[in-house]
Amino acid sequence: MSDRFLVTGGARLAGEIAVAGAKNSVLKLMAAALLAEGTTVLENCPRIQDVPLMIEVLRGLGCEVTWEENVGRITITTPAEPNYHADFEAVRQFRASVCVLGPLIARRGKAIVAIPGGDAIGSRPLDMHQSGLETLGAETSISHGCLVAEAEHLKGAHIKLAFPSVGATENIVTAAVLSEGTTILENAACEPEIVDLCTMLQQMGAKIEGVGQSVLTVHGVEKLNPISHRVIGDRVVAATWAFAAAMTRGDITVTGINPDYLTVVLMKLQSAGADVDTWEDGFRVRQESRPVATNFQTLPYPGFPTDLQPMAIGLAAIAEGESMVTENVFEARFRFVEEMVRLGADAYIDGHHAVIRGVEKLSSAPVWASDIRAGAGLVLAALLTDGVTEIHDVYHIDRGYPDMVAQLQSLGGEISRVSDETSASS
Repeated sequence: MSDRFLVTGGARLAGEIAVAGAKNSVLKLMAAALLAEGTTVLENCPRIQDVPLMIEVLRGLGCEVTWEENVGRITITTPAEPNYHADFEAVRQFRASVCVLGPLIARRGKAIVAIPGGDAIGSRPLDMHQSGLETLGAETSISHGCLVAEAEHLKGAHIKLAFPSVGATENIVTAAVLSEGTTILENAACEPEIVDLCTMLQQMGAKIEGVGQSVLTVHGVEKLNPISHRVIGDRVVAATWAFAAAMTRGDITVTGINPDYLTVVLMKLQSAGADVDTWEDGFRVRQESRPVATNFQTLPYPGFPTDLQPMAIGLAAIAEGESMVTENVFEARFRFVEEMVRLGADAYIDGHHAVIRGVEKLSSAPVWASDIRAGAGLVLAALLTDGVTEIHDVYHIDRGYPDMVAQLQSLGGEISRVSDETSASS
């Protein structure tokens, strides 16, 4: 059944939200468990739909996996020789599944991974993944819908990425940790989730220098050991609630997140008129009056995240004045703007720019989520409408936001989840 949300506009959100572990970290840490024989334990794992999909992938590779949802714990027992063929239906459903490529080529000398699917936000080619692994000594090809990589042994090399790709950085590092010699990776991604992965690898016995910087040096080791690790908080989910406070002229406290991960985001909200307080593991955002128009430009970390572009457009849609949002990462992410226009936003697209003239109130309408973040952005925008907005394809939201309906209700939002089955029986 295709579930949908019914969101009633007009609520001012206020309260406290604790964020769980980061979607963009936990899936990569689960894949990294393939690098060590034995039992790895991950704490603070979020209850999102992509987690069971990754569990299915790991089980298909021969791992034993248990997920204690209520306490946020995943236990992964990796065999001495995991399977190397990840050709499963789950792989095709979400992009993060490609992160098993590096660990498999490192452990088994071979990896066959179905070309993954995921969100409709633009092309995300695997060429940098392939060229990086080839520089380490692997042979790669695309065959029958799968990416195939083989190597008798991997050897350290000097690699420079054309773009600081998060996925390519992850696969190159996880392959390099068990390679022979030293790998230097230039123009590496610096996201907090990359730091979390490298920290876990170091705990497992990997030798990595420059963590958090654009140049990573990896000294290969013969073996890694399983460990216990706590996943960092989800900065995108945390920032979504920050935007919710600013958009609804609310007052939201967010805990379980290092606010240093969101320095640029919180500065932008201050520019829009919000009061922001931060401390070691959280922040508070308060907005008393209508937001002021603010320009946004998405960039790799530490710039403004592309995952928050829909929230930026939602804020601009009801801000006082004209805003420009520039997308520099994913070319198709502006599909979200079409749905915002359905809700009465005054916006148009010019190349990789969106120009938005703020209106005081949006109008309710049926809209469709095209990806995780667009779905969340539509939920926030629906809170600013004059009626009940019906949001379709909310399974996207489930992939990145744990219990969004319950959390929004706890803040005073009026939202319910219905399905075709529910509607037919009522």
